[in-house]
Amino acid sequence: MRTLRHTPHSPSPVGRGGLGRGHPTSTQPRLPPPDLPLHAGGGGRNAILLATTLLLAACGIHSGYPNHAAAAPSLVEPGTSPHDNKDVYLQLIRKMQQQGAYYASLAHIDAYRLRYGDSPELRRLQADALRETGQGDAATPIYRGLLHGDQAAAAWHGLGLIAAAAGRQADAEQALVQAVQLEPINPAYLSDLGYARLRAGQVDAAREPLSKAAQLAPGDIKAISNLALWAILANQPQRADALMQGAKLPQATRDAVYRMALQLRTAMASRTVAAASRASIPASAAGTTASHAYPRHVPVPNEITGIPGGVLDRFGNPPANREVNP
Repeated sequence: MRTLRHTPHSPSPVGRGGLGRGHPTSTQPRLPPPDLPLHAGGGGRNAILLATTLLLAACGIHSGYPNHAAAAPSLVEPGTSPHDNKDVYLQLIRKMQQQGAYYASLAHIDAYRLRYGDSPELRRLQADALRETGQGDAATPIYRGLLHGDQAAAAWHGLGLIAAAAGRQADAEQALVQAVQLEPINPAYLSDLGYARLRAGQVDAAREPLSKAAQLAPGDIKAISNLALWAILANQPQRADALMQGAKLPQATRDAVYRMALQLRTAMASRTVAAASRASIPASAAGTTASHAYPRHVPVPNEITGIPGGVLDRFGNPPANREVNP
């Protein structure tokens, strides 16, 4: 039987090259296969064979074929089991919604409720997901049930967004004002309130909440875009341009802000003309002539790309545009 001898001063085949560094020793063959004959002068050949074996193992090659399949993306952190920890599980649901996976979050909300029971935050997350998936009618009673608790501000905010999407501008502003009063330093609530006022033609009233949002969150593209939109409508194009340049908004986003400003100006002008026409028509004829002469609403295109979420998505675009397809 041939005996393997270790020479104290001879370097390990991989000791200097580092091919096996960082891998468990249990998965790395340290010796050549037993059926390879060892010769007194074959140390170089054996080292090459061993290094090749280790390199294949390190590259994930099995049966001679490289494994190029990437791991499927997961919303769960590696090594965690959210079902075993209610706080981790709730954080997973929040992360799903942040990534736009609202339908998946609805399924996990049901699973969470079966395992851990209900909570005000869970109901608010459910209402948010229903609203974002176009189920505003189902979300409304859930939001209303949360108006007297720690989720009240978020509930008012959700109700405001539902009202705005339905074209009920007065109801939207009232609900968003309630949200801001409960959380006066929330930049998202302030920005949405200001934008709702812009859509209603209240340019002067929109300045304060939009300015607060932009200063509270100077890195928030949504807040900066909304404030730039206000500046354009307030006949301050230089300020709008400075805001967008300072935030380094891409040109596509800047162009979309200007297009949106044009749409809102058109809508405001049409409302002004319609109001003047109604005022000049006798009361007996106001119900017929004015209604045929001018449309009650000027449509705003749904597809204006390049503006970040909140500038258009919350109030105009279909919720499906924000949902990750299941």
